Amino acid sequence: MELDKVIKERISVRKYKKLEVPWYLVAECLDAATYAPSSGNVQNWRFVVVKDKTKREIVLKYCQEQYWALNAPVLIVVCSELDKIGKLFGVRGEALYAVQNCAAAIENLLLKAHEVGLGGVWIGDFDEMQLKDLLGISPEVRPQAVIALGFSDENEKKANRDPLDNVVYFEKYGEREDKGRKTIAPIIENLKKSFGFKKK
Repeated sequence: MELDKVIKERISVRKYKKLEVPWYLVAECLDAATYAPSSGNVQNWRFVVVKDKTKREIVLKYCQEQYWALNAPVLIVVCSELDKIGKLFGVRGEALYAVQNCAAAIENLLLKAHEVGLGGVWIGDFDEMQLKDLLGISPEVRPQAVIALGFSDENEKKANRDPLDNVVYFEKYGEREDKGRKTIAPIIENLKKSFGFKKK
């Protein structure tokens, strides 16, 4: 599947078929996650794969009882190991870079999941201390997200995105017009024409 298609078709999936996910597909998603960029190449991400149903139920209980994800046969708890990044970048590294690195890995994972025919969703609301206790996560490691993975049973389409004109500024925040061009939209349209992209 081409990258543009994967990016634009991926959605957050909250309904799953009651089907097991083969390990090789989970491994492909995790492998893709490890190719994300990271500050100083520290690769501070760590992944706890949870397949046991009883444990998944407890994890979701600690995610503010989001039991709708229980049909997803795989939960991946993405963690950040703070030791090395803290030594390299101090407080900013621990508070910001570590989070950014894991977020980049999660996006890779979710895009790969879509490419291989899986659905996934990023859960960010959880009790950190309870999750750490349940999964035996060390004090210097912080959970960043819980990812549910499974075969999608979702019928919803991707939510509309704001037009680029609403989110792109030139030279300073709030400045929507570039010199010689009115807005970003004509630039994108010209690029699509130049490279033969079809408007979807």
